[in-house]
Amino acid sequence: MESQFSEDHGHRILSAYAAAVKNKDVGGFMGLYARDVHIYDAWGCFEYEGSAAWQAMVEGWFGSLGTETVRVDFADIRVCGGPEVAFLSAAATFTAYSGSGVKLRSLTNRFTMGLSKSASHWLIAHEHSSLPIEIETGRGIFGS
Repeated sequence: MESQFSEDHGHRILSAYAAAVKNKDVGGFMGLYARDVHIYDAWGCFEYEGSAAWQAMVEGWFGSLGTETVRVDFADIRVCGGPEVAFLSAAATFTAYSGSGVKLRSLTNRFTMGLSKSASHWLIAHEHSSLPIEIETGRGIFGS
């Protein structure tokens, strides 16, 4: 068993995140998070405490997609980890496609994840998503 969080761990977690979103797999998505997760989100509620609150948001999000699918691509991935805690940051581009595969919309935001080791696997204990803000208008900048 590896003792340190590695770049490979980070890529596996982000790949599992992307697969769960694409498949609208609530269980697979929530399996990435600690029960006492604390989320600062860039959308809607802005803050979620605990997996029950986060799962309710995820169920609403996935349910709102209907026949659409969402592809998540990560860039600028950075990993810093030790034996018990780790940090992962990346730019995440979410692209929605119609049921027939037509691109509908896309946006990029930033993620920072704090992870902790639970038994033999890593779980997201804190997640912060954000957008840069255009000072003149106060609006989020959705591109990369």
